[in-house]
Amino acid sequence: MPTPRKVEMLADIKDRFERASIAISADYRGLTVSQITELRRALRPANVEVKVVKNTLATMAAEQAGRPELAEIIKGPTAIAIGFDDPVAPAKALTEYVRDKRLNIEIHGGWLEGKLLSRAEVESLATMPSKEQLIADVVGKLQGPLYNLSGLLQASIRNFAGLVEARAAQLEEQGA
Repeated sequence: MPTPRKVEMLADIKDRFERASIAISADYRGLTVSQITELRRALRPANVEVKVVKNTLATMAAEQAGRPELAEIIKGPTAIAIGFDDPVAPAKALTEYVRDKRLNIEIHGGWLEGKLLSRAEVESLATMPSKEQLIADVVGKLQGPLYNLSGLLQASIRNFAGLVEARAAQLEEQGA
């Protein structure tokens, strides 16, 4: 018979898995409680939650959330970084934090909207630009030709105005 505390934990993890756009599993062995707390604080601005979970609870939560493939990245002592918005931000924040602090965290893999990711795929995802940066790049590429067209039209109008003024000056000279 499961305890009420475990039922509550299962429901909490299930809810997070249902709302997640990305989940990254890592081995947290060798980290102190203060280091894990600092990791949680560092990832919070990227809308990432780090949960240390029991494998059986995480597996059951993944099944109940309708995402059974999540259970495949849960092995050994597991901390799961769960992202809810931009899927690139959690991978980028986690890998940068681990690299900057020189922590000995082994990433098991990831789950991205129904697809399992290897460690290498998670690390390559971290090198991608953010969603906002990609949108800005597309908008910039769309604006470039428009600015060129605008410049060409203004130059044509300016040239035409110069031509009219020159002709008017020419006609004045002939009439004088």
